[in-house]
Amino acid sequence: MAHGYRTDTFGTVGGEQRGWKDSATKYALLPLRIFLGVTFIYAGLDKLTDSAFMSADGPGSVGDLMRSVRDSSAIPALVDLSLKNPEGFGYAIAIGELAVGLGTLVGLLARLAAFGGALISLSLWLTVSWQSDPYYYGNDLAYLMAWLPLVLAGASVFSLDAALADRRRRML
Repeated sequence: MAHGYRTDTFGTVGGEQRGWKDSATKYALLPLRIFLGVTFIYAGLDKLTDSAFMSADGPGSVGDLMRSVRDSSAIPALVDLSLKNPEGFGYAIAIGELAVGLGTLVGLLARLAAFGGALISLSLWLTVSWQSDPYYYGNDLAYLMAWLPLVLAGASVFSLDAALADRRRRML
């Protein structure tokens, strides 16, 4: 038996009646965007400000990390490439994480930023996290999966992409 309460109406948008489910759907990816954006900004800044990490060798260095995972990674050639210049690789990862995080958080070139985040997560999963047993203990695979909805959908609300698209529509 149907009850007399309607839960599908929640205000109007542009004179058109919108349901609460439509509103929830519109903002569904925003928490994920905020989480991934803040996390990747933090990760990039953390690496850039850690002099021990940005070293070719020594405790906590990117070089030591890469040497320790070389034989257990899915793609040892990728690790070997990073070992040719560990400091450069460390800076590339840190700056990449920072750019991805900023782009995701403010919603500028959001799909491209999410794709970059997915590539970083994929490369870390295939190298650093590959030896995790069971596989779900490695967090890079979960990050990779978290990036995919943002690659597909972009940033439709509270984003520079949406503001720029709206501006272009008004100009036409």
